Amino acid sequence: MSSTEFTGTDVETPAGLADSARALADGRTTATRLVTEALARIEASQDTLNAFRHLRADAALAEAAEADRRLAAGERLPLLGVPVAVKDDTDVAGMPTHFGCAGERPDAIADSESVRRLRASGAVIVGKTNSCELGQWPFTEGPAFGATRNPWNTAHTPGGSSGGSAAAVAAGLVPAALGSDGAGSVRIPAAWTHLVGIKPQRGRISVHPHSDAFQGLTVNGPLARTVADAALLLDAVAGPHADDPHRPPPVQASAAARRDPGRLRIALAWRPPLTLTGTAPHPHVRRAVTEVAEALARLGHHVEEARPRYGLIGFGFLPRATAGIAELAALHPEPALLDARTRSALRTGTRLGGRVLRAAREREVRQHRRIGALFHPVRGRAGSGRPGFDVLLTPTTALPPPRIGRFDGLSAWRTDVAITEACPYAWPWNVLGWPGINVPAGFTPDGLPVGAQLLGPSRSEERLISLAAQLEADRRWYEHRPPARY
Repeated sequence: MSSTEFTGTDVETPAGLADSARALADGRTTATRLVTEALARIEASQDTLNAFRHLRADAALAEAAEADRRLAAGERLPLLGVPVAVKDDTDVAGMPTHFGCAGERPDAIADSESVRRLRASGAVIVGKTNSCELGQWPFTEGPAFGATRNPWNTAHTPGGSSGGSAAAVAAGLVPAALGSDGAGSVRIPAAWTHLVGIKPQRGRISVHPHSDAFQGLTVNGPLARTVADAALLLDAVAGPHADDPHRPPPVQASAAARRDPGRLRIALAWRPPLTLTGTAPHPHVRRAVTEVAEALARLGHHVEEARPRYGLIGFGFLPRATAGIAELAALHPEPALLDARTRSALRTGTRLGGRVLRAAREREVRQHRRIGALFHPVRGRAGSGRPGFDVLLTPTTALPPPRIGRFDGLSAWRTDVAITEACPYAWPWNVLGWPGINVPAGFTPDGLPVGAQLLGPSRSEERLISLAAQLEADRRWYEHRPPARY
């Protein structure tokens, strides 16, 4: 089958996260078998998809054998023996954290908090997935590792910056993976690879050893084929490190995925924040998101077009984003190896630090009030008005996935304009620190996936997960899988 052909439901792929965990607990398979098969799929697909930067085959097999001994002894943990992957911005002891960069880096001496929690849940980490340089673009390409390709069509990007994790899950190399999201970097690749991607509330999943990653913009989040799998991974890794500044109260994501959301008021917004690019959703994206809105209405929800008051939220994003890049770029031992666009962002972040950066952080409280007004009742004269909305629905991206190489050779400015035209919808929720979920919305006539965002106010993950699960039961997006790439 050529890379441009669309496939339906005839491709058999490995079991998902929850199914794998159940099969292990029931004795219907072994961790050694699951990990061995995952490693074989990864190796076989690497020339085609290039989803991974590092594998830890020997260590993963040893951990799988130990998981089998623990399972045989009657021990049960949520993910005991299940293979998963993490993004290469995440410290795994004994492995370098390149974060998309060229050059040599020392091995991490300790696990990040999210990896520590994964291990505590029993998961076996098989490797680290590719990311663009310092996570700053919605494509996963670079001279350090080449291009990661979309399993649905290998001429196109899977998105970024968690493109390696998305490609690995969409292709069935692993049942689920962690990514990170600083401007849509979980939700964008989820949209472009037909996955569920959760951007949780800031602080829900620890980013330690970073205390406030990218000035509070970046959070870790799961990528999976189903809501239940994404919720299970979220439950496994959620929780703070002792040094974390953001500590929202716990949620029960898996329980929420089994719960009816009730009848909700859903705002549908087509216009993105002001970006000066004149961006509007591509007709295929608009059609797909309209179908999601119609499905929600058919399920009994009130869906109404509305316009969030984004204001000039970009002034709160740019200093924080470029300062985050500057902080990481300044730590690189060989700055000359960095992409010229990264060095440009480093200079911008340095100029916008200090007072400008502090003002951007302080502006967040006002942004919460202005944009959060969408979720609060509006009272008019003589008792008139409207109730607040519960959820905001938008496209996840304005365009379908671009072709590999679309951004090659562009200046820093032209790259920023091009990615803003493609992806204007996701980043405001990083400024706010609030949760959102990408759900698969369908396909273009050429078989390229596109997505829709379910966005909520502070700490609303459970409502969003319940709604996404209800939508999944209706639309059954998990039945559509890409061609086998291994």
